[in-house]
Parts: sequence; structure tokens; C-alpha cells
Amino acid sequence: MAEKAKKLKTLPTRRKRTKQILEILREEFPNTECSLIHDDAWQLLVATILSAQCTDERVNKVTPGLFERFPTPADFAEAPIEEIEEAIHSTGFYRNKAKSLQGAARSVLENHGGEMPDDMKRLIKLPGVGRKTANVVLGEIFNRPDGVVVDTHVGRISKKLGLTDQTDPVKVEKQLADLMPQSDYRDFGHLLIDHGRKTCKARRPNCDACQLYRLCEVRA
Repeated sequence: MAEKAKKLKTLPTRRKRTKQILEILREEFPNTECSLIHDDAWQLLVATILSAQCTDERVNKVTPGLFERFPTPADFAEAPIEEIEEAIHSTGFYRNKAKSLQGAARSVLENHGGEMPDDMKRLIKLPGVGRKTANVVLGEIFNRPDGVVVDTHVGRISKKLGLTDQTDPVKVEKQLADLMPQSDYRDFGHLLIDHGRKTCKARRPNCDACQLYRLCEVRA
């Protein structure tokens, strides 16, 4: 049974640890990048919404046909909702996702002149868009994330590494943002996701192969 997480260390200590983590993982994953295939901000927004409770691999299989069928936000806005549901069915929760996609498309058209918003305040007002999705778009497309993207890998591993004691993604994001400069937000999220997929898997972490083992406070 895994041990309980220890009390958080001081802010300077956690900042130093975060810098070490970034250095180690950048060496292991020098070409880290977003795994969702996209051509522009709208496509990335759609792909990120679809990725909820779904693998990026599955999303990448669905989006080529989806964007061929509905090339623009206007196409999503005007399409019968049932057709969008059919196109994204295999990503799960397809009814809610279709509603979010169509709502976001209509908002982009009606409230932003068909252009994707480029700031957190406006992005999170789009239907189906929370801070995680907004940070993905801001980091990948506009190169100015408002915070670290906190998915299940990032939240789980950050806690194991003693960087956060929170479980709510927004609170985790706030704690992580204090540990590094904004220029590291994007890479930190990608690197922990890479680490989670390759080594620190939720059910069967490969601690023997873990480059961060000596920094881990909750070992399997």
C-alpha cells in the first residue's frame, strides 16, 4: 500500500525540486509536445474537449474525419446536433461533448467574430471550456499559458512528488504556478504527462525505471 503524502515542504524547497524535475524530464523527453493533432486554435479546442475521459490516441483517430465533415466553427454551429454526436460517438460522453462543441462554435461566431479568443477570461466563457482546455490552447497556440495544464497525470504525479497537497485541479494549478516561471508552464504539463504515460502509470508505476524516484514522496 502506498504511503500517505507528507506535509508540503517550504516554497523555496519545492521550487528547487520543481527545477530539478524539469531538468531531469527534459533530458528524458527532449521533444515533448502536445499529442493532440491540430492545425489551428479551433481544432485544438475541439480536440481538447473531446479528450475528456478519452485517450488522445482515440481523439486523433476521430478528428480527421470530424474536421473533414465540419471544417469550420460555422459548420459545427449549423449542423444538426445528431450529426456531431454520430461523428464523435467513440470518444464517449458524446451528447455532452456535441453540445459543448456546438455551443462553443456559436459563441465564437456570435461573440468573437469567428476568431478564437486568446485570453483566459474569454476562453472559459465558451461552453465546455474550463481552465485546463483554455491553458492547452493558450500554451500551444498563443505561447502564453495562464497556468499549468492539470490533467489526471499532472495532478497525481505532482502530489507524489510533494509539489501539491490539493486534489482540485484549479487549486493544484495555483500551487504549481508558484513553483516555476510562466515560461515553464507548458513544458511542465507535457513532461509530467509523458512521464505518467511511460513510467509513472496510475495502476502499475514502474519505480525501478523512474528517473524521479529519489524525489518521490509517495512510492508504490
